[in-house]
Amino acid sequence: MEAFDLVAELRDDSGRGASRRLRKDGKLPGILYGGGQESTPITLNHDDVFHHLEQEAFYSHILNLIIGKKKQKVVLKDLQRHPYKPTITHIDLQRVSETEKLTMRVPIHFLNEDKCIGVKQSGGIVSHIMTELEVTCLPKDLPEYIEVDVLNLDVGDSIHVEELQLPEGVVSYAMEHGGDGSAPVVAVNMPRVVIEEEEEAEAEAAEEEAAAAAAEMSEAEEGTEEDKDKEEKSKD
Repeated sequence: MEAFDLVAELRDDSGRGASRRLRKDGKLPGILYGGGQESTPITLNHDDVFHHLEQEAFYSHILNLIIGKKKQKVVLKDLQRHPYKPTITHIDLQRVSETEKLTMRVPIHFLNEDKCIGVKQSGGIVSHIMTELEVTCLPKDLPEYIEVDVLNLDVGDSIHVEELQLPEGVVSYAMEHGGDGSAPVVAVNMPRVVIEEEEEAEAEAAEEEAAAAAAEMSEAEEGTEEDKDKEEKSKD
């Protein structure tokens, strides 16, 4: 697994004004907490963190936080982004203990989408219902991502949370806390355009059948009227 180093400094000032001044100087205010210790306000270099965020692995890795001569293990727990500027306004980091389990969101990687039976043979599409999974494990067991193989899925098939093959020592947080294991992760469906075309074709066929039935009924009614006229004439 790739190593990520974050260099930080302790900060004494707090409040919106102080944070605004830090951001203006290219700094990123943050908080370090957990591990049975008090929360500690810290400051990091904004651009360094921003570049790390471009890598998917950064979100689910154990990170090395360096403050002075001290290095400690942390994980990213929360980010606050500017509503419209491409900047980070605050970061939350949690200390990691090698002996305590942690809960993290890990990205899901889908394998063999281009070779999927439902795609190649039936023209279906792979629908990613989940793109990440919340897992619980010890730091040493934290996976970079979860692999889900869709090779053998046909149209109408799906894979659920309870069917995922998780690495040893890793469990689904939802499953461990009584969540729904039948929640779908990925499914293979027909494209919506095809479904709409089929629905339109069915609707048109139904309309044609209704029109044909109406025409037959009309002809039958006309035949009945003609028979009545003939009967009346024969009586005369």
